[in-house]
Amino acid sequence: MKRRWPRIWTNWVSDMGKYSHTPVMLDECIAALNIRPDGIYIDGTAGLGGHSAAIAAALDSGKLYCFDKDAQALALCRERLAPFGDKARFIHGDFRHMKGILGQIGVTEADGVLLDLGVSSLQLDKPERGFSFRFDAELDMRMNAQEGITAKDLVNTLPREELKRIFYEYGEEKFAPKIATAIVNRRPVDTTARLAEIILSVIPSSSRGDDARHPARRCFQALRMAVNDEIGAIREGVGGAISLLRPQGRIAVLTFHSVEDREVKNIFAQAASGCECPPSFPVCVCGKKPRITRQTRKIPTERETEENPRSASAKLRWAEKL
Repeated sequence: MKRRWPRIWTNWVSDMGKYSHTPVMLDECIAALNIRPDGIYIDGTAGLGGHSAAIAAALDSGKLYCFDKDAQALALCRERLAPFGDKARFIHGDFRHMKGILGQIGVTEADGVLLDLGVSSLQLDKPERGFSFRFDAELDMRMNAQEGITAKDLVNTLPREELKRIFYEYGEEKFAPKIATAIVNRRPVDTTARLAEIILSVIPSSSRGDDARHPARRCFQALRMAVNDEIGAIREGVGGAISLLRPQGRIAVLTFHSVEDREVKNIFAQAASGCECPPSFPVCVCGKKPRITRQTRKIPTERETEENPRSASAKLRWAEKL
């Protein structure tokens, strides 16, 4: 029978500002990790701690390391996992650097790594974070609000061609040239509402179809990914996670759009094949061996998408270390 986790883990509300959070594909993620009670596990994107709490609950003498680059999210995760005492340790840092950070504290191997990619509910639902077109706020979009460039910096300083590239590559936006031109011509663009207005003015109503989602969503996604270098983080973080795993250790990665999923799929495929020789070579000369067994992806159940609409686009890929 499929396990249904208690509400304290699945639909948690914090005392620190009343943040509600429902983790996506919780049962599938925990099953994919195949948790050993005495193992070492890493939640590289702990967020509000939904997946972390379920991992900690499955541990006995094991240890969980919770990473997040968002200090506010990490504080809420710490609150949520307080009942588990010293089973969990909390690290304010980017999952792309977790191998090096863990090495500095003597952790060189792990039995499982979970990565829940993309933006968190906390970031989307806080207007002042400047992630969403649902609120009128200053453009920001930094997951670590203490450092780095903002979305406002990008839309007001990048040349048209670079903006177009970002919208194409990270948002798969077919109107990228027109949107980039409109932004450059109407600078300064300081707020989420102003940016959404410009995007909406460019996309023809005939191209919006019956899709209820806002036409600006792809460009907002693309800017967020550029601000936080999310593709670079995936390449470093997933590769680092695979190298951290012990034999038979598991990595599970949740993605929420095709750009992320394609990147994870390619990294897994390369790690599963090992050989990096050109296809034209008759035999392997690089000597690289497969490091993981590649697994097929999973998607949320119909019941979950009805109960938690934000899970609708989720895909889970997992693999085991050889």
